Order: sequence, then C-alpha cells, then structure tokens
Amino acid sequence: MKITFLGATQIVTGSNFLVEAAGKRFIVDCGMYQGKAQLEEQNFREFDYNPAELDFMLLTHAHIDHSGRIPKLYNEGFKGPIYAHKATCDLCSIMLPDSGHIQEMEAEWKNKKRIRKGEEPRPPLYTADDATKCMEIFVPVKYDEIIQVDENIFVRFNDAGHMLGSSIIEVWAKEDGKQTKAVFSGDIGNNDIPLLSEPTMIDSCDYLVMESTYGSRLHMRNDQKAELFLDIVSETIDNGGTVVIPSFAVGRTQEILYEINKIKENRHDEEFMRKYETLMKVPVYVDSPLAISATQIFRENTELFEQEVQEEMNRGNNPLEFPGLKFTQTADESKALNESTEPSIIISASGMCDVGRIKHHLKHNIWNPKSTILFVGYQAPGTLGYEIVNGAKKVTIFGEEFAVNARIEYIEGYSGHADQDGLMNFIYSFYSKPKHIFLVHGEEDSQETLRNKILEETGIGVSIPEYGETYQLDDELRITNKIKLGKSELLRREVMNRLEKLHDEFEDMQIMVKEDVGSNELRDEDIFRINEKIKDLEKQILYVIEG
Repeated sequence: MKITFLGATQIVTGSNFLVEAAGKRFIVDCGMYQGKAQLEEQNFREFDYNPAELDFMLLTHAHIDHSGRIPKLYNEGFKGPIYAHKATCDLCSIMLPDSGHIQEMEAEWKNKKRIRKGEEPRPPLYTADDATKCMEIFVPVKYDEIIQVDENIFVRFNDAGHMLGSSIIEVWAKEDGKQTKAVFSGDIGNNDIPLLSEPTMIDSCDYLVMESTYGSRLHMRNDQKAELFLDIVSETIDNGGTVVIPSFAVGRTQEILYEINKIKENRHDEEFMRKYETLMKVPVYVDSPLAISATQIFRENTELFEQEVQEEMNRGNNPLEFPGLKFTQTADESKALNESTEPSIIISASGMCDVGRIKHHLKHNIWNPKSTILFVGYQAPGTLGYEIVNGAKKVTIFGEEFAVNARIEYIEGYSGHADQDGLMNFIYSFYSKPKHIFLVHGEEDSQETLRNKILEETGIGVSIPEYGETYQLDDELRITNKIKLGKSELLRREVMNRLEKLHDEFEDMQIMVKEDVGSNELRDEDIFRINEKIKDLEKQILYVIEG
C-alpha cells in the first residue's frame, strides 16, 4: 500500500490523499482549499493524478474542506463511485450546490476586476449545476458495516462524532499474500459536542492518518462554555446590542440551538434564571438558507444523535426548536435584520467570515460597542475571522474599512474537533497500536507539539508529511516519491510566506515603537533616529509597490 499526501499537509484545509493498493488507485477526500488567497488559488491547479483513472473515492464527511473539489473532480473525468455515509450524501446534496453558487458569484465579482486590469475572465471552479450532477455517483453506506469495494479491498465507516455523518474509515487491502490496514480519521469529534455521539474507538490498525487541528490545545469543558455563552449573550442584550455568531451552517448551528434550549437544566439560582429569561425573550435568527435545509436533514437522521437526545425527541421534545427561533430564507429577510434596532442573536454562515451573509452582519455590527461578535469554531489563518479573533483594530469588509469596536469573544469549547486530550485518547484506545502515525489537517505548531507528545507517551513513530510525499507502507516505511513544485510555484510560495512573516513583524514593530515613543525617558535624538528609519522603510515599501 502507498499513500500520497496531496492536501491538508501542515495546513487545516484541502484534505486529499491518494491511495494505491491491491492494483487499485483511489482517493480519500477531495477538499477545497480555504483561507489565504494563495491557498484558494490551489483549487484551480490540475490534480496530481488523472481523475479518470481513479477506481473509487472514500469521503469522510461533508464539510467543504473535505468535499469541496468533488464537482471539479467529476468534471475532469472521475465517474467512479464515492462511498460516504448516508447523512454525508444528504448534506453534500445541499452543501456542494451552495458552494457552486458561491463559486459563480465570486467568479463574477473577480472577473469584473480582471477585465478592468485587461486580463482574461476566468470561469468559476464549478457551478451549482455541476455540483448537482456529481451527486449521481455518491453511494450511501451505513456505520459499522464492512463493505467489499473490490476483490481485495474492504472498508468500514465508523462514527467520528464531528458532524452528522462524519466518519473514521478503516481500509483493509490484501496484496502479495499480506493484509495491510490503514485508518483515516477524518475530523475526530469533540466529546462535548451536543446532539452527536462520541467518536468510535478503533481496535487496531497498521497505519493511522490522523487530524491534528487542536494538537497543542485543550478545550473548555462543557459546563464552563454553557455558562460563558449565557453571560456573554445576556450582558450584550442588557446593553441593547446584537450578538452575531459566525457559524458554519451545518453542525455548529444545530449544536448551538440545542445548547440554548438545554442550558436551563444546569442551574436554577435567581441570577442564572434572570439571564436565562433574558436569553429566551430575545429573538434568535438563523440567517442561512443552507442551515434551514441542514436542520431538516438533522431531523431525518435522528438515529445518529446520542441516546439521551433520541429519548427526548421520542417524548415529543424537539431539541432543535424553541420559542423565539426564526429562520430567514430570502436576502430581503436577511437585510431586514440589520435595519432593526431590537436586540437579537444572529447565527449566520460562514463560520470564518469569508463568504456569505455573515459579512453583511459584521458590516453593520463590528463598529458598534454595544454589539458582540461571538466565535464558536476554528478560524484558519488568512481568513477575516482569524483577523478579528486575533485582535485586529480595523478590518476591511466589501472594500470598506471598519473599526473593530464590538466586543469580541471566542468560546473554543464549541469546536467540532477533538483537542489534544481527545486525540491522545483516540490513540490510546487502540487495542493493537498503530505501527506508525501520519499527522495531517493541522498547523505546523500543533503538529509538532502533538508529535512530541505521541513519541514521548507512546513511543509510536510519527511523520508530518509534506505536500506530494508518497509513503510506501511496508516493514520498512519509506518515502518513495515527492512531487516537485515548479520554480515559479516555489517562488510564489516564498513571496507569500515572506509577506505573512512581514505582517507579523510589522505588528510587533508597531507595538514596540509606540511604547518607546510614549516613554518620557527617550531622548529627542533617539526619536529622530527612529523617525529616519521609518522614513527609509516607507521608501522601501513604495519601491516594492511601484515595482
């Protein structure tokens, strides 16, 4: 068996792994790159394999960073089956066309700029129609069933507890009289996620390809995050403001709704009940047509909920519904939310604030000190959400600059990803430990921290693959090939990495210079020298821009 790592390598996006085993070639996931402009540009590159030559595909779950390039794969010749859990198929049927619609809208907007520059317009990555067509090759499967996809290849999907239908996939391949088992974790769920069951523990494997998003961090525990959520919301509403929650339309939205509905069971003291009543009186708007469809899919797949939730629903209590909950379907309804002066809670996609209706809500609230922007999910570097969470004083939305005066909060405990303890527990749970672990879907610092912890506590070998590396999985694990990027692509990456580093250094310089200049101990000649250096720096920046 060979695995070539073609996405989610030292980044948290673009999952795509090519597997060659038992004479077959197949991929696990085909995700879209999201975040920085240079990452999104990767979506337009040719695949590093011929899609028409793939035998089949395995999809861990419906999130766009795992499924988002499937329509492109289909358009370029792949017509083999895509095996995915039934709920994943259901969600992809709404999420991929929605993504296609976004691609069309962004292409239209960007092409106006390209034409003004005298450049040729570029078609969208794919359209909503393309995404609808590709659904014909999806094959729904159930959890816990071993499926024979080929004479010598068997797979089993297990509940990953990350989102509805998310899967940890076991793959058995027989070749040359020997059987090799690889496990692809997909995204491993946080044990504290409301609604969903905990991730399935796997008995054994030879090789584990595991996510590492929160490999260096621990989440807030469930009771703490519920209290914090209530405090933030009630204080904002008491202040006459609006709580804007940028949330992925699928998953987090349903979990937040459930948490709001259940929170009163934990506490009954007077102050708590006052805050709870404040929360229950305020309208809660879910501003996303996609979330409305996704909520319906959740209702149709209740067998995937944890047992307590199923029992509650059997008693006639729907955890996804409560007084004050309203869905906005049309663009006009969405705009009306920002024209109202009534305190409210607005839950809107996208969770990282880069596309969708959330940008309009930020435009109308981020400058307002009465309002709160409450983040509840991972923010990838390069996104607007990442800027806001990390203390940006000003942000640009729709080409207009806004001061960040709103209260900014981040409750990490709502993340759908396991934290460091959760990832380590997943490894500990193997009855027969993996021979080797590959860490993917994580930023470099998270991966390095997690690798060191795994080595120290388990002694299992760990690799952090680079893009394009092929690993031969046999008794002597080795890299057999590495796709080399062209000189032009390497230079582009170097430029973008340098710009990213300069951005951080400028922020550090700004803080230090302000401290120095504000000090009464600094002499006039020192201030003069600093001023001259900044002048020289300005000249260099202008030189780069003009060049």
